[in-house]
Amino acid sequence: MAFAYFPHTPDDIGQMLRRSGVSSIEELYSDVPESLRFKGEYDLPDAMSEDEVRRYFEDLDRRNARLTVFCGAGAYDHYTPAAVKHIISRSEFQTAYTPYQAEISQGTLRYIFEFQSMICELTGMDCANASMYDGPTSAAEAMLMCTASSKKRKKVLISSSLLPNVIDVIRTYTGYHGVQLDTIEISDGVTSISDLQLKLAGNDVAGVLVPGINRYGIIEDLAGFADAAHSAGALLAVYSDPSSLAVLKTPGEWGADIACGDAQSFGVPLSFGGPYVGFLACRMELMRKLPGRIVGATTDLDGKRSFVLTLQAREQHIRREKATSNICSNQSLMALFVTVYMSLMGPDGLKKVNDLSYGGAHYLHDRLLETGKFAEVFDRPFLKEFVLRTSIDIPTLQKALLDNGFFGALRTEEGYVSFCVTERRTKAEIDAMVGVIDAIG
Repeated sequence: MAFAYFPHTPDDIGQMLRRSGVSSIEELYSDVPESLRFKGEYDLPDAMSEDEVRRYFEDLDRRNARLTVFCGAGAYDHYTPAAVKHIISRSEFQTAYTPYQAEISQGTLRYIFEFQSMICELTGMDCANASMYDGPTSAAEAMLMCTASSKKRKKVLISSSLLPNVIDVIRTYTGYHGVQLDTIEISDGVTSISDLQLKLAGNDVAGVLVPGINRYGIIEDLAGFADAAHSAGALLAVYSDPSSLAVLKTPGEWGADIACGDAQSFGVPLSFGGPYVGFLACRMELMRKLPGRIVGATTDLDGKRSFVLTLQAREQHIRREKATSNICSNQSLMALFVTVYMSLMGPDGLKKVNDLSYGGAHYLHDRLLETGKFAEVFDRPFLKEFVLRTSIDIPTLQKALLDNGFFGALRTEEGYVSFCVTERRTKAEIDAMVGVIDAIG
């Protein structure tokens, strides 16, 4: 064979071609125009030994800048306990796939069940699924849940104060599902309840999505939002940073029907953009509208506690037209990651993370104002993230920070700059960054 690691023999290929009704590979691709076919030689490197491959990738890794992160916007530089990486690197976890056979998948089912249970405890919801790809897809699926729960309504409202990438993904999802999307205006940095009430007046809205902490870092006061939505026959969903729910009101306490968000803030490394792990939870009456799967606890024939896939409402398991979604569950390795994190941290540890983040963020906020080069935008409560106006040219500010090893001053659509402080940032790092900013002419 020309390619030693291709599994198909010439006989295998011949059988497949005959079954497809063609005589050759060239005929199989005859519909592809000649102008689009690649006819050159592949630019592949020479074979390397294992040691050479390691050296090659180590060299690539050294080219990455090691920056001290003072940005957030949905991706947070929280500490990862060493035990997390050790546990998830075990071969039975790292190679595990969907637990179709419950009798040989009890370990996987167990930690998925624990993940769901912890998410329910954090959000104040009755049930949760076995994770989603990321926060934006969980938000989009939450909106589809709302329309699926309403027989005739195909309109959803989302707050303009949600993160821009969340809004973009929801817009993509709703656009291809025949769902009408409208946005709720922002008033003084938070979701306008008066604009929400105005847009609910037509009694044609299936669901409303608002953030617990918005894209400016402001902790939103959601009092009255559930009443407004429910009185108009709509469901309320809240997009949350789950780490913050250790110290803030839960979606359940706000009267929400659905909670969604991204659990990346549970110590998942930034890793240049992924993988992340979305969560989606709801009240019991909406359970059958949840996409993905739900693991439940039961007892076996001997009366011992065991775990099973209780609901599997995705199209791999049931007829396509009956599926709630075609989204697969997030790879459960990431659900295990955050489950181990939550188990190790516990309620006290999560509160400590928020206490340290809060203290550091407010210290940086005040130090920046003291430079005279920044001004307050919104006089609103924030936890670990905030925006300010600056008199400094923003590209100049960002370059000065990058040149000195800092990643901060993320520019918002309005021209503000955003900063974020987690428990990983020290007072010395904050003071050093402020010193760099203070020195800008």
